[in-house]
Amino acid sequence: MLVKLRYGRGELPVEIPSRHVSVIEPVFVPGLADEALAFREAVRAPRGATPLRAIVGAGERLAVAIPDITRPLPTNRILAWLLEELPHVPDAQWTIVNGTGSHRENTAAELRTMIGPEAARCLQVVNHSAHEPSGLAFAGPSPDGRPVFLNREWMQADRRIVVGLVEPHFMAGFSGGYKGVFPALADIDSIMHYHRAEVIADLRSTWGRLEDNPTQDQIRANGALAPVDFCINATVNREQQITGFFCGDVLEAHRAGCRKAREAAMVACDRPFQVVVTTNAGYPLDQNLYQAVKGMSAAAQIVEPGGLILAAARCNDGFPSHGNFKTLMTGHPDARAVLATIMAPGFSLYDQWEAQMLAQILLKARVALFSELDPDEVRAAHLEPVADIGRRLAAELDGRGPDTPIAVLPEGPMTIPYLL
Repeated sequence: MLVKLRYGRGELPVEIPSRHVSVIEPVFVPGLADEALAFREAVRAPRGATPLRAIVGAGERLAVAIPDITRPLPTNRILAWLLEELPHVPDAQWTIVNGTGSHRENTAAELRTMIGPEAARCLQVVNHSAHEPSGLAFAGPSPDGRPVFLNREWMQADRRIVVGLVEPHFMAGFSGGYKGVFPALADIDSIMHYHRAEVIADLRSTWGRLEDNPTQDQIRANGALAPVDFCINATVNREQQITGFFCGDVLEAHRAGCRKAREAAMVACDRPFQVVVTTNAGYPLDQNLYQAVKGMSAAAQIVEPGGLILAAARCNDGFPSHGNFKTLMTGHPDARAVLATIMAPGFSLYDQWEAQMLAQILLKARVALFSELDPDEVRAAHLEPVADIGRRLAAELDGRGPDTPIAVLPEGPMTIPYLL
């Protein structure tokens, strides 16, 4: 059976050598007929909030938080419509804050592409840095009494708008909502505490779950320390067309967006699979191995213990270079040792959360990777490098038999498969 996997900026055709292939993908939702009109209607009749135009005064400093380059949101179009909606706010009063969280800063060229040439030309744009104290300001205490610092430009603004993409998330249930503030604009100490080992290991920190989720609970509490005046959330399809706007009060808008995303993304499976082929949904999410863990996690929801997950993710940006993800994964003899280090009392290291997620997956199943990474680096991270997906699957079926059921997630973490 021929399938097309999302890979980089295109598709990767793969012949699956099995008579029993289940292709699991989200329901395709067509893009809005008139995105600009839908945006205007959503911000003028918002959920649980005053219309946007009436919120921001001409003399007020406005901060707009946006997702970074790893999120496939057409931010450039949204910012263009936002500028049109707030013509009374002078350009000098705007600051666009790129919510990098603990990711690398985006380059000037990436920012121009992300926000559009007009916004890049006339508005102040800042890359958030979780590691730079001078760019942070105290926001308040977390629910457990720890100090939380947020981006200084965000804190000093008179009005705050958070822009986000609602999509499945392997820890927070869904992205969007207050996640565009926390951890996107937070200090590294708060981010590390948010991603502490016991929270990542909690079975409630998982795909598709919003309520009673310890990860989402922290997002909401810490993201609201500085009042957010308006939320602009959107859902998109695989062609990066906007399928819905959810605007207004952060919680109300986000919950509505999650309902929409859940209807399209959650797919029930009546049995686990011995082999699951997955992706990381192509560009921009499959640029590095750190992000590619999401697609592997989606596959892990339905793979049999001891089965094979075969992931296709370009990883052209490496592990990546920032943080300690590579050090943790390659500095231990196996995944069990990685997890033992992370779970040790008092252990705390930047990027441990992604290594913990990958180690947990590796304890359940074998993971093979088709990518642009050096094969020796893939092996060092306790993954199996794959040069030809079809041949690797054929070799797996030689030992299991041609009737082995195989599941394929062409869009990886854009689908939330779950067992009935």
